[in-house]
Amino acid sequence: MNMKETILQFGTGNFLRGFVDYFVDSMNKQGLYGGKIVVVSPTDSKTVSKINQQNGKYNLIIRGLENGNPICKRTETEAISRAVNPYASFEEYLHIAHNPDLRFVISNTTEAGIAFDEKCKLTDQPASSFPGKLTQLLYERYKAKLPGVTVFACELIDNNAQQLKKCVLEYARLWKLESEFIYWLENENTFCNTLVDRIVTGYPKDEAESIFREIGYRDELLDTAEPYHLWAIEGDFEKDLPLQKAGFNVIWTNDIRPYKKMKVRILNGAHTALVFPSLLCGIETVGESLKDEQLNAFLHQCLFKYILPNLPDTDKAKDFATAVLERFANPYIQHLWKSISLNSVSKFKARVLPTVNDCLNKNNAPKTLAFSLACLIEYYKNNNVSDEQSAVEYIKSNSIEAILANTALWGQDLSCIYDIVGTSTEKIHKGGIREALQWSML
Repeated sequence: MNMKETILQFGTGNFLRGFVDYFVDSMNKQGLYGGKIVVVSPTDSKTVSKINQQNGKYNLIIRGLENGNPICKRTETEAISRAVNPYASFEEYLHIAHNPDLRFVISNTTEAGIAFDEKCKLTDQPASSFPGKLTQLLYERYKAKLPGVTVFACELIDNNAQQLKKCVLEYARLWKLESEFIYWLENENTFCNTLVDRIVTGYPKDEAESIFREIGYRDELLDTAEPYHLWAIEGDFEKDLPLQKAGFNVIWTNDIRPYKKMKVRILNGAHTALVFPSLLCGIETVGESLKDEQLNAFLHQCLFKYILPNLPDTDKAKDFATAVLERFANPYIQHLWKSISLNSVSKFKARVLPTVNDCLNKNNAPKTLAFSLACLIEYYKNNNVSDEQSAVEYIKSNSIEAILANTALWGQDLSCIYDIVGTSTEKIHKGGIREALQWSML
């Protein structure tokens, strides 16, 4: 069956190919949907020619743990019809706007992608910014008197689609486009904030040759991902895009913020709470920490004693936490603590401190979380770390008391947890990290 292009995707990277493109392929194969994706590179990318050489086909290998059992399955996905480089063929790019079957736009242009650049002009071929390119395309569609589209932004920033819409409207004003176009933008197009969650590990460099031998041909777009996925979307387009019916963990909601809070506190918070106790124990990867009885117990206590009780909808949070533990234990992912440790002061402030505050408001001292802060300080004092220079220098040259009281570091005075942090440091110095870890869980 010759399927029509119903989805325009900005982004040629591994993530979308291991996420939404796979979902669309599965919906098509199940007979639930009948649409293809035209992919546009937001930058002047070499991936476009690879996609076109392979007619949009590539293999996705999903591997990891599912309900405690190891799984490894390969799918040849063929949801992509073609790829377009607007820098090489601007006319072909604009022509996408004339397609009456186009319904959805999906973007993942990195956190820096959704930005307004006043130097962009309507006459640029193309505008250099992603919102500029989208405005050019939507204006072309408006002039063709075609209906608007639904935009799903996947970039990892707050209010991703609303920020994108704001940029598009700014370009419409900057370029002095007619008020009817602005009316059409506002009333015929829907911009949906979304939250994505899946670790897509990309091209498996070390195993690629053996995989090629197994499948019988070279696949330059070979992609790998974990089994877990979550896509929370503000809006409800299940009727047009039956993702749930196809069996995917997609949540249509009027507010993605509770899901974001859950992800930040549980997934990111667990990483940040465990990183420095692990590094001080000489452990290099997340998977190794999960195999370490003591660190595993420490992580469980952080999650189930302090983080989960301070989240609404505890059942949902508990399911998510259980999935997180399984994801951390994925034997196919070598997630280095060193890379997770980058910029940990701001990460601790955003991911762990809200739980610390919730605990303190209930007069419940969050012992393991305060212990993880003591480990952060201890590690920063004795190692080269990647973080804001001023933060690193302050921690290296000041007492724990002064560090905790420094509101520029934490956004608040943390003297109230000095007792636990101070005692934790003492325990680390006197009996070593293992003994101190044990104490933190008593």
